Amino acid sequence: MKPRLQTRRSGPGIASAALALIALALPSAAHASFLPPALMDTAATYLAWFVLIVMPIAGIVLFWLVHILPEKIAHKRHHPQKDAIQTLCLLSLVFGGLLWPIAWLWAYTKPVSYRLAYGTDKGDEYFVEMAEEAEAGKLPARDLRYLIDELDAIAARGAVTLEVQHARAKIEAALAVAAPGPAAAPVAASEPTAQGAA
Repeated sequence: MKPRLQTRRSGPGIASAALALIALALPSAAHASFLPPALMDTAATYLAWFVLIVMPIAGIVLFWLVHILPEKIAHKRHHPQKDAIQTLCLLSLVFGGLLWPIAWLWAYTKPVSYRLAYGTDKGDEYFVEMAEEAEAGKLPARDLRYLIDELDAIAARGAVTLEVQHARAKIEAALAVAAPGPAAAPVAASEPTAQGAA
């Protein structure tokens, strides 16, 4: 005969204590955020307005600034065809940005054919800026002479605007102040001097 195991009935105290411990372990209310519900609603409202109003405006402004970048580069580099580059940038907006890489490359290229045709690879505003710097005394006489030579090359091709003519006059006046008296002609290396002939 097998010994009989006696089972002890647990009283209502142990079961209720176990249930009490389980109830304490579970949270009374679940929160998905560290913010209180009222503050969470306010933050969500402001975030929605930010996403609906500010982000599209910022996207359009960023898109515009990127699209006019070739124009700004051409202006900074005194590109003589900057107006055509500006037009290409505007056309690129219409064609979804397809022409923008062409405008970017064009802004960085050296206009060799323009130099062959007109004698310079700079726009008219470059000479106007240089004339203002010459009047302020910021350019040395050597640079002033180079500008005069370049303007003479442009004039020889007949492509001088009235604006450039005024700039040339200002540069000549600044050159007269910087180097008074006639400039001495450089001696050619092939000409024998008096000492070399003797």
